[in-house]
Amino acid sequence: MSYLLKEFLKCGFACQMHRVGTLLTGKHTLKNSKAFSGQQLNTSRALSQVSAKNVDSFSYVIVGAGSAGCVLANRLTEDPHSTVKLLEAGPKDTILDSKQLLWKIHMPAALTYNLCDEKYNWYYHTTPQKHMDNRIMYWPRGRVWGGSSSLNAMVYIRGHAEDYNRWSKEGAVGWDYEFCLPYFKKAQTHELGADLYRGGNGPLNVTRGKTKNPLHRAFLDAAQQAGYPFTEDMNGFQQEGFGWMDMTIHKGQRWSTASAYLRPALPRPNLSAEDSTLVTKILFEGTKAIGIEYVKNGEKKKVFASKEVILSGGAINSPQLLMLSGVGNADDLKKLGIPVVCNLSGVGQNLQDHLEVYVQQKCTQPVTLYKAQKPLQMVKIGLEWFWKCTGDGATAHLESGGFIRSRPGVSHPDIQFHFLPSQVIDHGRVASQLEAYQVHVGPMRSTSIGYLKLKGTDPREHPVLEPNYLSTEIDVWEFRQCVKLAREIFAQEAFEKFRGPEIQPGSHVQSDGEIDAFIRQKADSAYHPSCTCKMGQSSDPTAVVDPQTKVIGTENLRVVDASIMPSIVSGNLNAPTIMVAEKAADIIKGLPSLQEKNVPVYKPKTLETQR
Repeated sequence: MSYLLKEFLKCGFACQMHRVGTLLTGKHTLKNSKAFSGQQLNTSRALSQVSAKNVDSFSYVIVGAGSAGCVLANRLTEDPHSTVKLLEAGPKDTILDSKQLLWKIHMPAALTYNLCDEKYNWYYHTTPQKHMDNRIMYWPRGRVWGGSSSLNAMVYIRGHAEDYNRWSKEGAVGWDYEFCLPYFKKAQTHELGADLYRGGNGPLNVTRGKTKNPLHRAFLDAAQQAGYPFTEDMNGFQQEGFGWMDMTIHKGQRWSTASAYLRPALPRPNLSAEDSTLVTKILFEGTKAIGIEYVKNGEKKKVFASKEVILSGGAINSPQLLMLSGVGNADDLKKLGIPVVCNLSGVGQNLQDHLEVYVQQKCTQPVTLYKAQKPLQMVKIGLEWFWKCTGDGATAHLESGGFIRSRPGVSHPDIQFHFLPSQVIDHGRVASQLEAYQVHVGPMRSTSIGYLKLKGTDPREHPVLEPNYLSTEIDVWEFRQCVKLAREIFAQEAFEKFRGPEIQPGSHVQSDGEIDAFIRQKADSAYHPSCTCKMGQSSDPTAVVDPQTKVIGTENLRVVDASIMPSIVSGNLNAPTIMVAEKAADIIKGLPSLQEKNVPVYKPKTLETQR
């Protein structure tokens, strides 16, 4: 305990002074120090067992220990006859390593430290966006055990049932809601207990907020005053409306897939998990994947798979590795001198993401997180978290939110809100400047579609990322609605005793043209890139994997991560990605899909009105 506190005061306080404003904008936690020290000892023993292995052939080789890869590593090693090699480009997520205390990963409130740290983050950037004043957009992606589940805001949102029914219509047969819901439940243990929609016995712990900040209640009351319903569970019967957010936080610490799935599996003798390992190429015999090539400590190595190679690198890394290995658009590959293994023009295409903007209001009472972001208060919060894993350090603070329909005629919500009792500036890289609250708001099913492609043949070089944001008129209109509807909620009576002047966009921004200009200047990614290895039928020239997650035109090669979504879901992507991996694990093991028929889902009484 004394060592942990010493390290926190030595390196933690310095980090806090470096970026004072970021602690409480919401993202990473660890555990009660005494319980954690025992957990760390067990993990160290397990890691020593794994590192002692000197095997270059496994049943499965999984590339990427992120939100999907950790799930697969756990589920596939449940079979003692299957061996798994799991390779991650980034470091471990454990508390102590040879260099520093990784409290930043596991303290939920330390969110933005890792969003802006290249050690745990691929630190991607897009091309200049011509419809957004040529801005280059920042795309953080996890490069650490747990992947982006070790960097994200820990918001647990599944999306709407109709998203998965749409997947089936788009060619992902067998991925309807009735086939996906059981895997959401299988993954989950919800603190409120199991029911028709919630799981009660899965590895992924899901909780509700504990801070009781009065601004969250004001937000929920204001939404109802604006004519929207309260929903008890956005992931249950009724997504539409406003309510309390589910979060992947357990006993005050971030509950990433590394914590939920990987760490419990590490002691298994049939799992070998490595970090700091850059995979450079898939090895093929003809069109059959037989292994991968990787670089570790500057040394090039190979590992072989007797059954399958599985890519779980995410929506950027998986298509990048496919293309580097000769699977992609043949013309593009030939231009780079890459031998073509399989001509699949859909690789890297169909890139989809969520944009959001922050509508910010000054608060007239000292109830926001502004004072909590002062250096001495941050140390106090940190010490409480280190001692008991409670207090303002034990939450991401995005504890309320909601989903609404942008206009009449829309069948299910297409706008999402995350409420935060604080002000965020430039991804948290700039300290908040005053007492304020904000809502993150953006459209869920934008029609702007982008792509990614290789710049060259160096695996270390980031690909070209072209999301093509706001390239359609309907996307611009929907975003304009987001701002107007957020302002309407903030104008309700429930905020009367808290409401100061609007900070952003500002009272001078009123006309449609002015709102559009504000959006072009201030909207940012919600960090949900997806759909770049689209799942569909082999007859679909844009599809990359089939509904069994196998790469079309190849053998023994799968992709299992957010890249295989046929289209983006209406909500955050971490929970759906975990579900995809749970379902894919059963497919890989040859098990019949779980199914729950006729589970009721809310539908609005009329589509003639928007609320």
